[in-house]
Amino acid sequence: MHPLIESVTQRIRERSRVTREAYLQQIRQTVAEGPVRDSISCTNLAHTYAASSADEKLILRQNHRAANIAIINAYNDLLSAHAPYRDYPQQLKKALADCGHAAQVAAGVPAMCDGVTQGQTGMELSLFSRDVIALSTAIALSHQVFDGALMLGICDKIVPGLLMAALRFGHLPAVFVPAGPMPSGISNGEKARVRQAYAAGKAGREELLDSEMASYHSEGTCTFYGTANSNQMLMEIMGLQLPGSSFVNPQDPLRSLLTAEAARCVAAQTALMPDFLPVGQLVDERTMVNAVVGLLATGGSTNHSIHLVAIARMAGIILDWKDMAELSDIVPLLARVYPNGKDDINAFQRAGGMAFLIRELRDAGLLHNDVKTIMGEGLDAYCQEPYIDSQGEVSWRPAGSESLDLDVLAPAHAPFMREGGMKLVEGNLGRAMMKVSAVPDDRWVVEAPARVFRDQNEVLRAYENDELNQDVVVVLVGQGPSANGMPELHKLTPALTNLQEAGFKVALVTDGRLSGASGKVPAAIHVCPEACHGGPLATVKDGDVILLDGHAGVLRVQGHDFSQRSPQIVGTDGNMGVGRELFAGFRDRVSAADQGAISIGW
Repeated sequence: MHPLIESVTQRIRERSRVTREAYLQQIRQTVAEGPVRDSISCTNLAHTYAASSADEKLILRQNHRAANIAIINAYNDLLSAHAPYRDYPQQLKKALADCGHAAQVAAGVPAMCDGVTQGQTGMELSLFSRDVIALSTAIALSHQVFDGALMLGICDKIVPGLLMAALRFGHLPAVFVPAGPMPSGISNGEKARVRQAYAAGKAGREELLDSEMASYHSEGTCTFYGTANSNQMLMEIMGLQLPGSSFVNPQDPLRSLLTAEAARCVAAQTALMPDFLPVGQLVDERTMVNAVVGLLATGGSTNHSIHLVAIARMAGIILDWKDMAELSDIVPLLARVYPNGKDDINAFQRAGGMAFLIRELRDAGLLHNDVKTIMGEGLDAYCQEPYIDSQGEVSWRPAGSESLDLDVLAPAHAPFMREGGMKLVEGNLGRAMMKVSAVPDDRWVVEAPARVFRDQNEVLRAYENDELNQDVVVVLVGQGPSANGMPELHKLTPALTNLQEAGFKVALVTDGRLSGASGKVPAAIHVCPEACHGGPLATVKDGDVILLDGHAGVLRVQGHDFSQRSPQIVGTDGNMGVGRELFAGFRDRVSAADQGAISIGW
């Protein structure tokens, strides 16, 4: 084990000692009380069983022998990634009935698509949808008639929200059930080319729509390595879903076999069984460090610098951006998947996928191997890939000894980069995260005059008016969670990329977020404290020279007079319409981005 992995883990453990012990005590107490459905009234139980079939009722009445599994389903057919879930409940129920157990769809949780709301007003609800999903899941599980849970979710805020709630019901086992990515469409390079041409006024709307529809063309997750596919990587490396199940396409015959196996897996881990494994005991400090390592080694979504902090808090674990930054110094980049490379997640899967990645990281001493997973102790099972055996069942075999595509997936001894994909930058503007995995090394340092904006559309108007044709640090303020829900700002990427490719030094500094698919342009994002709380970002003026240095971890305004300026507070307004007024309470109580941007109690 690399000594820094050990020391960071120990620091997290010490920092979390009180809160983690309180959390585990809560689990122990709940487990000791036994399944609640053993003691609730017959009227309560009758309500639970009323809509079930006669066969299901027979199973459900066997409280001490048969498990009742909650299915939490994020199905809708607006999200291509979630559309396959329409048929999953029946598949899961059949698999469970075949082994003497039952399942009920306990809730459908909301699942919004950042791809649809990108650059639109509705994106201001996106981050808070994570906490709404957690609340919705908690309501479902509060019926207290379940022995475990199957979590059906894939995309950006859905998986973090489901896991946050699962950890608050940490006395139950929980297994995540993915549905896989869509097959590859047009190349990511071609998609990006048309987007940049449209931003520059060299392509029309019809050409852009044709390009986008050729990229996003069927059921399954989008194939770039954004937050959705980062979610799947995380659930697998944390041991919360079946080995090798993350990136099997929805239409692959293996997918339905993995779905049924997930049902059998959770049934074997309830309190009714010898191998009882509540999710709150599975997810510990080592698990969270493994998650961070996986994120860094794959150049995953910067959104998880927020989500992992929030997830950890739900389990009584206090994770800090400094932990991530220190791990980034020693975790090599082993994956090049768009936007960190030219190929997509299907190419990653063909090259060896998660089994190869986990084995390489483990054997290099960069993962805790002494962890609990839904497959048992250790990561051995996660160094194997699933296949259909001669009996037509799912089996697992060891990962290949070599990557099948060294442009996509590298061994630990010859990585794409010797350090991971994320950096913590700090200085007189506060602290922020910087994703460097997709940024050319010669652009990790930008020093240029600031142009200050309050709205992303103002930035685009300035670009269209040729006002940004210079070395520039675009400072976009008032985009934090308390200001407007912290919408993603991916709409800016094509314009800023065009400026960079024109030869200018360009960077973005903001208290907002970027998409998990962003990367080419150096950016300091999630700046804390945010401008609407009087953060230093609010006092930046046009012409201030800003230094963003990804190598040294520096974010500051140059010059001695900056610290002497009077604090300013960027006001918040316009939070009406598209349902934004309903989330005023979320904005009022949300924590800072480096504290997980949590708007609910825990």
